[in-house]
Amino acid sequence: MTYDAIVLAGGAARRLGGADKPALHVGGRALLDRVLDACTDAGTTVVVGGRRPTSRPVRWTREDPPGSGPVAALDAGLRQTTAELVLVLSADLPFLDRATVRALLDSAGGEGALLRDPTGRDQPLVAAYRAEPLRREIALLATEHGGLSGLPLRALTAELDLAKVTDTAPLASFDCDTWDDLAAARARIREHGSVLDQWINAVKTELGIDLAVDTKTLLDLARDAAHGVARPAAPLTTFLVGYAAAQAEATGTDPATAVAEASRKAADLALRWAAEAEAEAEQNGSG
Repeated sequence: MTYDAIVLAGGAARRLGGADKPALHVGGRALLDRVLDACTDAGTTVVVGGRRPTSRPVRWTREDPPGSGPVAALDAGLRQTTAELVLVLSADLPFLDRATVRALLDSAGGEGALLRDPTGRDQPLVAAYRAEPLRREIALLATEHGGLSGLPLRALTAELDLAKVTDTAPLASFDCDTWDDLAAARARIREHGSVLDQWINAVKTELGIDLAVDTKTLLDLARDAAHGVARPAAPLTTFLVGYAAAQAEATGTDPATAVAEASRKAADLALRWAAEAEAEAEQNGSG
């Protein structure tokens, strides 16, 4: 599905004391980079706001005048896009994922689709819009009000026929408007049930790896190496598995298959190593 993405990153962040909100980190990565990672397959990605380093190339623009509000910012971003379908996101969504983006795009059959959060609130900055009706309504608002400065997004979305998407990750629309929000996001990302997935996703992004990781298989391998050989063998073994999988991929093997096969071979070796040690211990004990 072809689409362009617009990320609004130019707000004043008054409740954060004017801090550069998109550059604040959650889980070791800037909020803006986390949002950009959720829409990597966009044809064109436009960020409306001041230029700053980003994890991937984007097109920059500003609303005129700067600070004139979300509708003016959306209009500025829309002028830089050509796709019939436009994903619109705020730059402060630490838990937005690709599955949520895909659900929005798949649901935008009429004039668009927006996310409805678990509290029942509609999120116009976590949405996919059809470009033509969006441009139409922006033009009508500009004519009616003599411009777009200061207009709220609800003045725009109220005139559009938008589907509501609810079946997504519960934190997909969690945004960081205050320091308390930021602290909560940083705490949530380290929760026991999700920290491994969050860490692996962050490392894959940092290293430029797009690979489905079978966490259980690798952890089982690390356990077998640690118990059957020695504790330092765990990280070294998983590193060697990754290296072997990369070599196999270079010859045309599917990456996930290469990791699974290398893990199986290493795990079998660790179990044989442990079996020998147990047999020797039993022999010495009986002697």
